[in-house]
Amino acid sequence: MATETVAKPRTSARVHVQKFGTFLSGMIMPNIGAFIAWGIITALFIEKGWLPVPQLGGFGETGGKPNIGLVGPMITYLLPLLIGYTGGKMVYDVRGGVVGAIGTMGVIVGAGIPMFIGAMIMGPLGGWTMKKIDSIWDGKIRPGFEMLVNNFSAGIWGALLALLGFYGISPVVTAFSEQAGKFVEFLVQNGLLPLTSIFIEPAKVLFLNNAINHGVLTPLGVQQSLEQGKSILFLLEANPGPGLGLLLAYAFFGRGAAKASAPGAAIIQFLGGIHEIYFPYVLMRPLLILGTIAGGMTGIATLAVTNSGLVAPAAPGSIFAVLAQTSRDSYFGVILSVVLAAAVSFLVSSVILKTTKHSDEADLGDATSRMEAMKGKKSSVASTLTGAGAGTAAAAGRGGVGVLAGPVRNIVFACDAGMGSSAMGASVLRNKIKAAGFPDVKVTNASIANLSDTYDVVVTHQDLTERAKPVTSSAVHYSVDNFMNSPRYDEIVELVRDSNTEGGTADAGTTHGAHAADVPVDAAPAAAAAGGGTAAAANGSAEILARESVVLTGSATTRDAAIDEAGRLLLARGAVDEGYIAAMHEREESVSTYMGSFLAIPHGTNAAKDHIRKSAVSVIRYPEGIDWNGKQVKFVVGVAGINNEHLHILSSIAKVFTSKEQVARLEAATSEDEVLELFGKVNA
Repeated sequence: MATETVAKPRTSARVHVQKFGTFLSGMIMPNIGAFIAWGIITALFIEKGWLPVPQLGGFGETGGKPNIGLVGPMITYLLPLLIGYTGGKMVYDVRGGVVGAIGTMGVIVGAGIPMFIGAMIMGPLGGWTMKKIDSIWDGKIRPGFEMLVNNFSAGIWGALLALLGFYGISPVVTAFSEQAGKFVEFLVQNGLLPLTSIFIEPAKVLFLNNAINHGVLTPLGVQQSLEQGKSILFLLEANPGPGLGLLLAYAFFGRGAAKASAPGAAIIQFLGGIHEIYFPYVLMRPLLILGTIAGGMTGIATLAVTNSGLVAPAAPGSIFAVLAQTSRDSYFGVILSVVLAAAVSFLVSSVILKTTKHSDEADLGDATSRMEAMKGKKSSVASTLTGAGAGTAAAAGRGGVGVLAGPVRNIVFACDAGMGSSAMGASVLRNKIKAAGFPDVKVTNASIANLSDTYDVVVTHQDLTERAKPVTSSAVHYSVDNFMNSPRYDEIVELVRDSNTEGGTADAGTTHGAHAADVPVDAAPAAAAAGGGTAAAANGSAEILARESVVLTGSATTRDAAIDEAGRLLLARGAVDEGYIAAMHEREESVSTYMGSFLAIPHGTNAAKDHIRKSAVSVIRYPEGIDWNGKQVKFVVGVAGINNEHLHILSSIAKVFTSKEQVARLEAATSEDEVLELFGKVNA
């Protein structure tokens, strides 16, 4: 029988360059503060600085010995070592960072010039090779010898990498730097440097600028700055003038939403330095790239004519960052380059806007989505464009955090372990959203450790919201303290209704539609679980809720005793070991598992999953109620789950506890069979 093979989609060269540029940027951007510090020290204390100090600037002699200063050692040793460490750490955590820094030291000493490119090679190389070496004897080291093997392997391999950097990498990088420097010098001497805008400006819109800026311009600019006290290369890409001119043209001659949002975008771009905010305006009318190219060429030509430059990289590309890094003798030229770049970009863009027919109002959202698709993730500033004046912005405001950039397609309920409370909350919210007529909106659950910035809405317990925000910064966040009947759920339903109906529903192929593929593996089954009670059976799982795990009258009188009682039932089933019960208490101390409607579902922390042997659920009823952090609890459901086999039970429990009639039936139940029937017992 012939089998069909499905060809994997080929990744475009542009995407590969984007990923490469993002990786380079990941090594540079965390260390921009060090670059700024070096730039400030250079601008102040070198011989031609504002406050020349020989001992700090590294010029002259003291006591017959030449002054070393801070400027030279920082640029020669500190910055490359930071980059090398960061690159190694990105690949293989701290251990990779240490080995990457050791290898970088060999390149530094071998070259004698600032080795930024060498650091970008040796850092990731050190991390990757150390990771491969560790994998050779992973799990094979005898107890008590781990530290000995780990330390000596890192030390020996780091020493070998330093020798490789000294003898092998540094000559190659030095030769490349020299040739690249000569090429830049050729462009400057022949007045050709402005032509680089023909490549740089389109590259910015396509998110290829990181590879150019951090891979080539920053290392060459630093070398030039060290020799000449400034470099024009730092402003080839960072000049905010071209983008400002384009946005001002839209503010005067654009139409609809584009015209209305352009002034606010101009402020963010020029003052905040977030250049990507003008990219959708170019994508709406690709011909406008001519405006930014003309502006960029004008700015570079002005810098060349006035012999102006910056002493260090300006990041982000804000006018404030540009001025802070401007060389003492270059303020006139730098300011003039920004003004003229903006003026020329404005004039050219205005002519294009006035002489071409186009509907900006309808296409701004689509252009923003295309921009986010090229970037590979949500844009942190896209909501400024698509949210301006839209009903979704107001709806999102009711959630307390964030602004939506489009229709809600993907909601995640996150908790510490992604096992109990998040699954319950997701079930309740999913049912409400389906009842409102939006079955295509995905509501999943996940642990906070598995979150990524791919969701439209994130719901967490109020004690966990601050942990979820950093990794899901572009989402709208809702904090709840009652998992079963929080008033926030109605607000989320209203947000879904507003965002999916006003102005028409968004096509599933847009940015938000693409999020479905990014849902964490452990969250996906929750969606399927809500469709019925047969998911676990279909997977051949063992009985999750058994008769012996149902207690109609619990003996505990306190919260901690109830957790022990629920945990002991799981232990008796062989589902967990003793360590899991301790983890249940640990979880309760960090965030309460009280769900509302007289229900608590204690479970272990995310780190306690190794203590789970099989999925199981226990149910205990306390007719008189017990105090649970000031809340009355009559039902305690202990949870231990592997591969989400328990989620169908939790979905059933959620449905029961959102119905007052069903809760009353539970309170009146006289046999375990009644409880099992209500919760939908699943057999193997």
